[in-house]
Amino acid sequence: SGGMKRRLNIGIGLLHRPRLLILDEPTVGVDPQSRNAILSSVEHLGEAGMAVLYTTHYMEEAERLCDRVGIIDEGTVIAEGTRRELVALVGQRDLVHLTGSGDLPAAVVALETMPGVDKATATDHHLEIVVADARQQLPSLLSTVSAAGASIDGVEVVEPDLEAVFLKLTGKALRE
Repeated sequence: SGGMKRRLNIGIGLLHRPRLLILDEPTVGVDPQSRNAILSSVEHLGEAGMAVLYTTHYMEEAERLCDRVGIIDEGTVIAEGTRRELVALVGQRDLVHLTGSGDLPAAVVALETMPGVDKATATDHHLEIVVADARQQLPSLLSTVSAAGASIDGVEVVEPDLEAVFLKLTGKALRE
């Protein structure tokens, strides 16, 4: 199968124990099992200290495998950095969804006074908060909501992904 051929090609490329492995879209056209095996192998190689240059159109693969990402548009590198750096570069923000009850309007007022909170809204039993860095700010967000008289039943954090960054930087869909 195509997946086995790709895995064999990668194995052959590793026979001489290179310090740098270059993989050009290794998962294109392979079945899901082979894709997962290839991704797992690349993860293990990186963990073992091998440098891997990995090209892909699949942003979820880049997020899973890469410490640093370069975005190329029409042959030119237009951005490079960690996922977090690229997200910050284009001004994308994290979104925190809270489900709860109590005085949600008071929680919105309190949240909007906090540094790093761009926007807070309440609907029915939900709060939606737009922040710069949800992982860092979550404890203070939760304590502010609680202090305002609301109780929290559920939390979901949605971070921007590399696909959103790519679209913002290039103005093009990934498959154009």
